[in-house]
Amino acid sequence: MSLPVFIHPDLSQARVGEPVGLDGAEGRHAVTVKRLSVGERLKLIDGTGTAALATIQSISGKDHLAALVDAVTFAPEPNPRVVVVQAIPKSERSELAVDLATQAGADEIIAWQADRCVAKWDAKKAPKALAKWEAAAIAAAKQSRRDRIPAVSGPLTTPQVAQLIASQTAYVLHEEATASIKDVPLEGTVYLLVGPEGGIGAEELERLGAQSIKLGPEVLRTASAAMVALAAIGTLTDRW
Repeated sequence: MSLPVFIHPDLSQARVGEPVGLDGAEGRHAVTVKRLSVGERLKLIDGTGTAALATIQSISGKDHLAALVDAVTFAPEPNPRVVVVQAIPKSERSELAVDLATQAGADEIIAWQADRCVAKWDAKKAPKALAKWEAAAIAAAKQSRRDRIPAVSGPLTTPQVAQLIASQTAYVLHEEATASIKDVPLEGTVYLLVGPEGGIGAEELERLGAQSIKLGPEVLRTASAAMVALAAIGTLTDRW
């Protein structure tokens, strides 16, 4: 069974044989919720690729433990690096899209206010909505035992997305595309654009300037499309 994973603020100074502490919300989760005890092992990550495997030495209060580092590892960024530009789904599927993309290995997730998005993030709503996406990414990274937590940002408008991906390797998942994901270059940093429930119109597609590709004969939901695409990229490249 894999070790339980908890977020540590900074593991850059972690060394084998040296102590490391965990407190705050993550400490409370380990001590009070998971009820870990002295002698048990856990995995700490800081989200940047560094991980420490450690054995608990002592527990104090409801939210603090001290452990001894058994091993330190570092997971380099995969090649290709995949940035998911996710059109904002309806509320019930919004965090699900982030959760699934994170589980599948997305390296970065950008919220996209596409033309046909039903959900609208105005200046007042955006910070809270983005915080929910960040929380979903962290939870999914821990659950899937990832050493890296994808950065979450946005929202970007379609012109901003077009500017971001200009001269970059970028693909739009589109049901009417003729090119398959298995036929296009997948190297360096790949931007993967996932449209909203209402799809991407021809005019918006032209403004984006990215190549359209398809994953297969089925039309996927916006919340699951990135996960399926990442799985395909994993099998087609050295990511897996």
